[in-house]
Amino acid sequence: MRHFLIFFALITTALSQRSTYQPPVFPDSDRASRVAATKPLVEAIIRDHMEKQHMPGLAYGVLLDGKLIYSGGIGYANLEKKYPADASSVFRIASMSKSFTALAILQLRDAGKLDLDDPASKYIPEMKNMKYLSADAPEITIRHLLTHGGGFPEDNPWGDRQLGDTDADLRKLMADGPSFSNVPGVAYEYSNVGFALLGQIVQTVSGMNFEEYTQKNIFTPLGMNSTVWEFEKAPEKKLALGYNWAHEAHEIVPLVHHGSYGAMGGLITSIEDLARYVAMHLAAWPPRSDEETGPLKRSSLREMHHPWRYDGMNVRFTYPSGRECARASAYCYGLGWSQDCQGRVTVGHSGGLPGFGSNWTMMPQYGLAIMSFSNRTYGGTSGLNVGVLDTILAITRLRPMALPPSNILKQRQAELARLLPELKDAESSGLFAENFFMDNPIADFREWTKLPFEKAGKILGMKEIVPENQLRGTFILEGEKMNIAIFFTLTPEPNPLIQMVRLRNVEKK
Repeated sequence: MRHFLIFFALITTALSQRSTYQPPVFPDSDRASRVAATKPLVEAIIRDHMEKQHMPGLAYGVLLDGKLIYSGGIGYANLEKKYPADASSVFRIASMSKSFTALAILQLRDAGKLDLDDPASKYIPEMKNMKYLSADAPEITIRHLLTHGGGFPEDNPWGDRQLGDTDADLRKLMADGPSFSNVPGVAYEYSNVGFALLGQIVQTVSGMNFEEYTQKNIFTPLGMNSTVWEFEKAPEKKLALGYNWAHEAHEIVPLVHHGSYGAMGGLITSIEDLARYVAMHLAAWPPRSDEETGPLKRSSLREMHHPWRYDGMNVRFTYPSGRECARASAYCYGLGWSQDCQGRVTVGHSGGLPGFGSNWTMMPQYGLAIMSFSNRTYGGTSGLNVGVLDTILAITRLRPMALPPSNILKQRQAELARLLPELKDAESSGLFAENFFMDNPIADFREWTKLPFEKAGKILGMKEIVPENQLRGTFILEGEKMNIAIFFTLTPEPNPLIQMVRLRNVEKK
């Protein structure tokens, strides 16, 4: 194991010394085989983590481009009966459940049955007379609840112990007047109560109990046939029992029945089932015109993945390899979001309850995801998953995916290249927007253009444009001595014109 970690550290150190800009390119043809080859190393990392954290069992899976590339399990789902943990074992995944609740809300929104900016009290009357911290506080909306912005106090680990409460218990808490730490909408504060209330809203709007609604509208359409909310519905030989590590021994933690707080953390599922759910999320990227096939529109899934409420910045975030890379984080709808110093975006959620710890994390830019479940109290796998994804990218050198450049970008690239460097008749070419020569007088523009071409020498060729989006991008003119990187951006007009151009020399590779 030590040799694996040394090898990984060398790779990630080299990566950290590269330029942080990585232009998007199309996926490699052998992506799946390269990821599949990482299984021995990944399993070794997982085993090491599991043993150090005294986890009775751990199940895991790695997805790429919507397919479960490999999966497995180590240890036991049930220590007493020696039932092994594997990809078909069902674990309680705790707060990973929250994205299912958010998805149910968006399904109902898309069906026109609610609005995210509706006050929650419209569907939960017990919330109508709550006393907020100030007279100018807004009423809690569904959107506040989805993004942990309702003003409720952070309620871990208290909320974990309410899992089996009844609907009446939860509604009484609202009627009695809950305590607030903030007014709604001003801060992120993790709230299990908030997601339990979303579960109540799903029931009120759909006219079905939460368990029935999710089974009919999420699990069955996705083929998640082993996924349940109530542990008594899971096969004994597949059900992972929860354990606590205390006094150098594992102690069993009794399972709790499904209740009103199940919507925040009670789901029981397997790696094989969750892979179908994660594949649906990955399939939302990139935006495209294909037929819709999932239980939620791709645009609504991407809305789920958007960083709606800022959470924080860790300027000293350190990967398990020891490589520092600043990281910003935010909360989406039932999902967490982060972006590191290399521009790499991750979306997913962790979970922790007495007896269990879990995480799933995906990187939409790469079509890559990992899931891991453990059956030890708060046996977190978030750091493990981040490290594994970093390892896979380092070893396979997968590159992020991108849409091809739009026709107008390619057209403007060719037209601009023909004008450079002399810029003859540029002002009358019809290529530039009305602002361009106001901002860049033609004499000045010719002077700025002249120097990069002198440094480059004879121009030998031109590379395809790399789009930032469909109206902005950079292309390379290859010179004898140096290359020239040319960035331009187009206007929002029906016939988009060039509003800005920047040229700079870059070293030949």
